[in-house]
Amino acid sequence: MPKVYKAGKVAVVLSGRFAGKKVVVIKQYDDGTKERPYGHAIVAGIERYPRKVTKRMGAKKVSRRSKVKPFIKSVNYTHLMPTRYALELEGLKGVVTQDTFKEPSQREDAKKVVKKLLEDRYQSGKNRWFFSQLRF
Repeated sequence: MPKVYKAGKVAVVLSGRFAGKKVVVIKQYDDGTKERPYGHAIVAGIERYPRKVTKRMGAKKVSRRSKVKPFIKSVNYTHLMPTRYALELEGLKGVVTQDTFKEPSQREDAKKVVKKLLEDRYQSGKNRWFFSQLRF
């Protein structure tokens, strides 16, 4: 079976709290690990998407509406649906690892870094599809 989930691949979470949210794969474990003996991936996604911005809005309102609330999670492959899109975020690879989930303070620090990277990507105007909410 070909490897579908590579680092940088965009997927949609199908079940659970974050169902319908877009995520980017950071690290994949096709054969599983000792704690999780099934194929899974460490993903970073958007819990709260940025809101619509118009020309009439001031700088303060634009900056508030451009905020992103991220999440990081380890997700089973059966709960992910791959898309044709990819998102290159080199900064994520070293930040989020298996050890990040063991300590809550490490998790919060990783979320802050992910938030900064995603907001920078959103401000640059690249990957517009990733930052728009799915409608279904």
